[in-house]
Amino acid sequence: MATYKPENILITGAAGFIACHVANRLIRNYPSYKIVVLDKLDYCSNKKNLDPSSSSPNFKFIKGDIASADLVNHILLTESIDTIMHFAAQTHVDNSFGNSFEFTKNNIYGTHVLLEACKVTGNIKRFIHVSTDEVYGETDEDAVVGNHEASQLLPTNPYSATKAGAEMLVMAYGRSYGLPVITTRGNNVYGPNQFPEKLIPKFILLAMKGQNLPIHGDGSNVRSYLYCEDVAEAFEIILHKGEVGHVYNIGTDKERRVLDVASDICKLFSLDPNAVIKFVNNRPFNDQRYFLNHEKLNNLGWSERTTWEEGLRKTMEWYVKNPDWWGDVSGALVPHPRMLMMPGMGKSSSDVGSIYTSSASNNSALKRMVNPSSKNIHHARKSSLKFLIYGRTGWIGGLLGKICDKQGIAYNYGKGRLQDRVQLLADIQNVKPTHVLNAAGVTGRPNVDWCESHKPETISTNVVGTLTLADVCREHGLLMMNFATGCIFEYEAGHPIGSGIGFKEEDKPNFTGSFYSKTKVMVEELLKEYDNVCTLRVRMPISSDLNNPRNFITKIAKYDKVVNIPNSMTVLDELLPISIEMAKRNCKGIWNFTNPGVISHNEILEMYRDYIDPKFKWTNFTLEEQAKVIVAPRSNNEMDASKLKKEFPELLSIRESLIKYVFKPNKKNLTAGTAI
Repeated sequence: MATYKPENILITGAAGFIACHVANRLIRNYPSYKIVVLDKLDYCSNKKNLDPSSSSPNFKFIKGDIASADLVNHILLTESIDTIMHFAAQTHVDNSFGNSFEFTKNNIYGTHVLLEACKVTGNIKRFIHVSTDEVYGETDEDAVVGNHEASQLLPTNPYSATKAGAEMLVMAYGRSYGLPVITTRGNNVYGPNQFPEKLIPKFILLAMKGQNLPIHGDGSNVRSYLYCEDVAEAFEIILHKGEVGHVYNIGTDKERRVLDVASDICKLFSLDPNAVIKFVNNRPFNDQRYFLNHEKLNNLGWSERTTWEEGLRKTMEWYVKNPDWWGDVSGALVPHPRMLMMPGMGKSSSDVGSIYTSSASNNSALKRMVNPSSKNIHHARKSSLKFLIYGRTGWIGGLLGKICDKQGIAYNYGKGRLQDRVQLLADIQNVKPTHVLNAAGVTGRPNVDWCESHKPETISTNVVGTLTLADVCREHGLLMMNFATGCIFEYEAGHPIGSGIGFKEEDKPNFTGSFYSKTKVMVEELLKEYDNVCTLRVRMPISSDLNNPRNFITKIAKYDKVVNIPNSMTVLDELLPISIEMAKRNCKGIWNFTNPGVISHNEILEMYRDYIDPKFKWTNFTLEEQAKVIVAPRSNNEMDASKLKKEFPELLSIRESLIKYVFKPNKKNLTAGTAI
């Protein structure tokens, strides 16, 4: 059997769990191989996983996304890549039930980009695609022979479906274009460096804290577990001895029920399984068993070396020694974590309470961590998040900083002007953020009428500046949360006033009556071409600070006359913490960022009178009368907030939110004699 000898290997996703062990092993054992790692450092990745290789002359790390065709092509050409080991993927089944599109994007589209780059550059001699045993679907409980490499693929969840889809692309490129592909399908892997959304590290960390171990269903589901170093050795053998066009199962004959895994971890920490194991709702579908036939890989010379007891002990010792490796992972330790529920983020109400729970609330629990010798371990968890915020002098930008302070999230305000690419690059280099929040922009002084006579300045900031920041963020693999506006729609025949039919995210803007709105329409359309941007359409923002002149309530309470039109609005006290949560979840695309429902000027002023000033009076006038005292027309519309409500079920209607966050707190302040 001929042995393949690579020269320059690209390993995708190698800051993640399995791939970091493969990369470190190859760098250590083969100093003549150049290993290039491409990783976007998603929530379950950590560059520290590659610390053993950081000083090696044959190692290079590139932060970037496999979905960027330009970047992938550039790497293949400039690094003379002849071998790809493709690990990068979204892999957690629970997450796939809540955010399946992200799995399609990463696992299928990302793989397609790599394959196409290989076809175009034409220098690849091996493309090793890492798949999963889950593509086979559920194995019969009484089966004595596992799935072999030619077994039918019958995936049962969104995650395994995307992995099967990616496999089809790999196979197609092998057959259509002669790409030298090899596919692997592996059992569950465990060991050091694994993000604790997965069963074993999650249970270890919970046991360290003396907390309950949540088991989906009745715990009878059977899984096979391989220790990470054994799996790394399997990839080493497949790299050198695997045959092009073949599939290799990486598996073990030893199977364990989830309940047994939990009991074994309890034993390591001297915990009573009957007391700490708790059964919770099962997944929408939870395969009962995966069982692989791995004879084909054994024939290449591989065999499992690490016993379950030895591997579990090594894993436990690593997490006890490195409890802060991932920062605050409280969001991953809930029974049913959602995508990117990790450092400092809130939790779904079904798991641990309000979405606004901050990481600080978990500190006391962390101090009760228990190690195998039953001595207390005190470790102050730090969030791995770091925000770069633009718009420091603005209302929303200032509030975002205060929320970060409250949640213990590190942040810096950007010093560069949005239009100056060099200054933005310097900000990112100095701050090294995980996310960028853009609340900078021109809204007008004192209102949008200013923009009508300052059009170049408005374009410079709202269009050129925003696009420049988005592009710089894209280059660095950073998500940009962009605080935009919903003042790009107006009531029309298809969305008549009072109908309850709101404009949706995909609807085409129909209001350009003001130059301010025109620039916002323009930049939103262009930002659709950037897959690293989350656009939040804010409307008529309101906060509990009734002294703030930018507050919509403060404004209309001081007007001589007001129109009376129902509109969608944004209560910042409720919505801005949600924007932080959305950043943590890496939400992307366009979102109507308003409270559900509409409320009119009169309804707000009536509440102001009832809660704040019983003597308050106001006068209405018509839109025609209003037009005589303003320069540019104003947008009036209802926006459909169902997408946001689905993501955050706790989101209050506009009326409920105003009462809870604005009027009731200010009424208490008045009662206590505090000036409003």
